[in-house]
Amino acid sequence: MISRFLHRLIIAFVVFSFIGINEMNALHIIGGDVVYKCISTDTMRKEVRYEITFTMYRDSKSNGANFDDPANFGVYRGSGNNWNFVRTIAGIRVQEIRDIDIATNNPCVLVPVNVGVQSGRYVFQITLPIIDQNYLISFQRCCRNNTILNLVDPGGTGAAFTTEITADAQKTCNNSPTFNNFPPVVICVNRPINFNHSARDIDGDSLVYEFCAPLTAGGTDGATTPGSPTSCTGVTPSPQVCIPPYDEVTFLAPNFSFLRPMAGNPVVTINSQTGIIEGSPNILGQYVVGVCVKEYRNGKLIGTLRRDFQFNVTTCEVAVTADLKASAKTQSEYTVNSCGEFTIDFLNLSTDVRYIQNYYWEFDIKGKIETYSSRNVSVTFPGLGSYKATMILNKDLPALSECSDTATITVNVYPSINTDFEFAYDTCVAGPVVFKDKSNSGAGPIQKWMWKFDNEGVSQSQDPIFEFDKPGLKAVRLIAEDVNLCKDTLIQNVNYFPVPSLIIIEPNTFTGCQPANIFFDNLSTPIDETYKFEWQFGDGNTSNVLSPTNTYTETGTYTVMLKLISPIGCETTKTWPNLIKVVPSPVAGFSYTPETPDLFNNNVSFIDESSGAVAYLWKFDSLGGSLIQNPSFTFRDTGVFNIQQIVLHPSGCSDTASAMISIYPLVKFFMPNAFTPNNDGLNDEFIPKGSFVGLRNFNFTIWNRWGDRIFETDDYTIGWNGQRNNTGETASPGVYAYLIEYIDPLGEKKILKGQCTLLR
Repeated sequence: MISRFLHRLIIAFVVFSFIGINEMNALHIIGGDVVYKCISTDTMRKEVRYEITFTMYRDSKSNGANFDDPANFGVYRGSGNNWNFVRTIAGIRVQEIRDIDIATNNPCVLVPVNVGVQSGRYVFQITLPIIDQNYLISFQRCCRNNTILNLVDPGGTGAAFTTEITADAQKTCNNSPTFNNFPPVVICVNRPINFNHSARDIDGDSLVYEFCAPLTAGGTDGATTPGSPTSCTGVTPSPQVCIPPYDEVTFLAPNFSFLRPMAGNPVVTINSQTGIIEGSPNILGQYVVGVCVKEYRNGKLIGTLRRDFQFNVTTCEVAVTADLKASAKTQSEYTVNSCGEFTIDFLNLSTDVRYIQNYYWEFDIKGKIETYSSRNVSVTFPGLGSYKATMILNKDLPALSECSDTATITVNVYPSINTDFEFAYDTCVAGPVVFKDKSNSGAGPIQKWMWKFDNEGVSQSQDPIFEFDKPGLKAVRLIAEDVNLCKDTLIQNVNYFPVPSLIIIEPNTFTGCQPANIFFDNLSTPIDETYKFEWQFGDGNTSNVLSPTNTYTETGTYTVMLKLISPIGCETTKTWPNLIKVVPSPVAGFSYTPETPDLFNNNVSFIDESSGAVAYLWKFDSLGGSLIQNPSFTFRDTGVFNIQQIVLHPSGCSDTASAMISIYPLVKFFMPNAFTPNNDGLNDEFIPKGSFVGLRNFNFTIWNRWGDRIFETDDYTIGWNGQRNNTGETASPGVYAYLIEYIDPLGEKKILKGQCTLLR
């Protein structure tokens, strides 16, 4: 049994924002209440012990912070406008954080996913001396949602949640009332509400209900400066500094007050005896509402329970919608047409099926009522004519009356329609196909035709003429419709394989240079790959493809012929006399010297080896060019260069030859056979001389006649100065052996050995 049927809910507000409050400090408060329970009384000490429970409600779908954890509470004594600070109850941890089931008074309301409420419970015990004054316990916090409609500056308005323990309550170990129900978060606009906001009192005291003004406390000061001291205008006011009485929130006059917190017609009120809130809110928005429960004992006020809360007035839609597959529909009026079929299947499209408890169908068949209770039904009608029917969702469910919906149905049983057509065309000659409609209907003449010629075109004419662009087996469809909107469809195939009335080909060139590669583009229509093709190119070569390429190796003039044969045997032939002309071409070619140029031998001579040329163009990569037959070029840098020779024949034909030339860096150096390290600026070092461009892995070693290594370096810019490792003892005059190893630019390892004489 489905206990609740839901309506689709469109929320007119989902974004809750705060002005001037740091997101890390912003707590989106939407309500709260404080209750107390007497634990025990110590008559000797004249003390009473209470358990205090503060329940706070917050918007769980906002970007605000979570509950304050821990929270601080203030304790005060006095009454009216005179209160004195007693103590701060600090470090109270939040307990029992839970998501609230956002139920509504209307069982057909679907709670949106972007609306959520969490409750957090703070519980602590406190022992208080029994005095002739009242105690007040409070929690203060900023702020509320900035989108609230009935308050002035709601984003800067905080909340003070209090409970007052009167002197009489202390003496009698009284317990405060507690609310029975969680208030409705979501209320449907322009729909009556009837919410029981009553409370219970375990002491049996009389309770009186009224709208009252919620209290405000705190502000936005210091919200954007973490670590700022709290104050009465801060996000978390100081209990010691910010003592009661607390200001009431400022309602947006004249439309709102604490007695009239929401707009409504009739106005929203609370029954003083039952606590039932009634009315019909008629303006979308968010509203803060305060409810006070006054506790009387023997006609004397002994305490007041206060709750303030945020109500959301939204637009609600019926979740259950009657719908079915129909020929036509207008709102809840449906028309179902049947053409030639007396048994009709009614397909139910009603939504949302999760919330539909029963289905009721009623058909009036010539004065006899037939009913059905299944979701989909099949009904056989006695003959042609018009019939009335009704489908009702959730019939006879008073508790769910708002979840009911009705569809009124008109059933028309018409004569059948028969679609037919014929066609005619010349099977071998490309041209139009003539179609003729032969459809008929028992209800009268056909009034609409819809032709579809395979995927090539459409027509709404009764007898169209259509020419296909492409050959093939063409599926032609005709949908015919009569005056009763009855339709029938027929598909027939047209075997369309004619030969073109005109064969058209387009060579990529009519004059080619020997050897000439000529592409023949076959532009004839209608043809495709299913046709046979017999090409003759005039040079003895043939082809059987749609658009071939032929290579003419000899000069001359050539006649081209093409025969087309369709898949059904139709054929046609076309000849193009002297269509292609092939003229002589030169043959490019060259050599160069030296074969392995380098930076020391970088002037390269190019020798023309072409034939049939009368003009020349040389391109030396991007470095320059020449128009002479045998040019030379000096390369100023190493690298790999693309050399091109383009030659021209008197016929206008050209040819190109190319080669890649590498200019290598060259390592060339020599070693002196003697040196004199006497600091005269001449031959003071034994060091290599020459070009070292491209040299890698250099190593230079010197030994004395006894095989001792006295010098070594991997830097070719450093020579031997005649001292051991250039810093030690002075070497004696004489002959020394050296070894030089390195990798040249071509990657080859080179070794140089020799002797030098040290003279002093």
